[in-house]
Amino acid sequence: MPSHRHQAPNLKSMLKQIQTAVGHSCEWIGLRYTSDDTRTIVAKNGKYDYSGEMLLAGIMVEVMFDGQIAYSATADLSSAGILRATESAIKWAKLAAPFRIFNFTVEQRPKAVGHYISPHLKGLDKLSYKEILDTLIQTSERLKCADEIIYSHAYSQLAQRQMHFVSTNGSDFQTEILIGMTDLQATAMRAGESQTRTHIDGLKQQGLESMEREKFLHIAERVSCEALELLSAPNCPSDTRDLLIMPDQTVLQLHESIGHPLELDRILGDERNYAGHSHVKLSDFGKLQYGSKLLNVTYGPTHPNALASFQFDDGGAEATKEYLIKDGLLVRAIGGAESQARAKVPGVACFRSSLWNRAPIDRMGNINLEAGDSSLAEMVKATQKGIIMRTNRSWSIDDYRRKFQFGCEYAQLIEDGRITTTVKNPNYRGISVPFWNSLKMVGNQSTVEALGTFGCGKGEPNQGIYVGHVVPACLLENVEVFGGGK
Repeated sequence: MPSHRHQAPNLKSMLKQIQTAVGHSCEWIGLRYTSDDTRTIVAKNGKYDYSGEMLLAGIMVEVMFDGQIAYSATADLSSAGILRATESAIKWAKLAAPFRIFNFTVEQRPKAVGHYISPHLKGLDKLSYKEILDTLIQTSERLKCADEIIYSHAYSQLAQRQMHFVSTNGSDFQTEILIGMTDLQATAMRAGESQTRTHIDGLKQQGLESMEREKFLHIAERVSCEALELLSAPNCPSDTRDLLIMPDQTVLQLHESIGHPLELDRILGDERNYAGHSHVKLSDFGKLQYGSKLLNVTYGPTHPNALASFQFDDGGAEATKEYLIKDGLLVRAIGGAESQARAKVPGVACFRSSLWNRAPIDRMGNINLEAGDSSLAEMVKATQKGIIMRTNRSWSIDDYRRKFQFGCEYAQLIEDGRITTTVKNPNYRGISVPFWNSLKMVGNQSTVEALGTFGCGKGEPNQGIYVGHVVPACLLENVEVFGGGK
């Protein structure tokens, strides 16, 4: 599968031309070139189903005039096209400046110089299209291991991003990222009831080393067997018990009930119209006990291979690991330099854009839950009446990210310190802060997985962006659980 990387424009030369053309009509100018090459291959029920490639590339021009920031994007990469975009951004900055809500300075756009290349062993040219498709077809065949498996798919998405940013105050940094992800799924049906098991593999920065045929075939056997097992399983009980969530569920629980509420633009009200507000207040930082003392959540943009690792955010802030929640106490927001200046609370390097024609906003990057000291066996042994839940299949959370309800694909009861019965249609509900304060054991490094999401949505116009989460298994006490529908 050869890479279709194309020649990026000479941004430094273009910036000099723009400076000559517009003179001193604004305080600062930045040019951000972004190219995203995404390839998708799908096999369904043991046969080829779909393949496609999407290449998106262009330049975002950013200017600062009289403390007001404005943007204009263009897919015309000629000098004339970029100059027109610059003049448009300057026009909008001048129109908006009298009504600005905050007086920004170049301090919010620090000088950044560097080159980040994501770790990978095999580039996109190391396997042919046929080799990848053959692996997916064989995997979907293995998933469809019985007549009661009515649907199977093996889905692969490979993404390559190039970004180059230069500015009039000396920034010059590049980012090159490769991501390989595979989604395996089997649906079983009996007497009108269906059950689905899913395994998502490789939500991390990596190359085609993710396409391991024997590993996928082994996973496919487990996934299809568990889908069949669920057809005979009793429904999840409806009561209160300890809940052990495995990493593939911890990831969404962390994302929805900690990640989004800590986004500083939500707290400031910027996102209220589209993606919701937050129950967190500016006065909560340094005071709110968000969880038990076992809860330690970090912003980890330099974590090896994690999905959203980088050297600088799209505003030029250097990416460093920071605690958001330390020993359960809320200490830092997910907010970039602009929001930090407005709110006067500490944040992180999280000013990110999803595409060439989207302006950066406060976004989660790698939001990680730090490992604890307990093995999975120790957490099970410590539980008298509990349930293990795996793999999210549904979720609901209010606009303030306070009350939530999650459904999972697969669950097992824990009785007197032992795993006993598999149950189907498991769900649980809670309220974010009390829920995390009920955290009583956190899995050690042996339980940790690097996961995330390709398309976390936010902003107007919408921005779907990749977010990483490195998480362990977690045990929480006295959680309301209940069985759901078919």
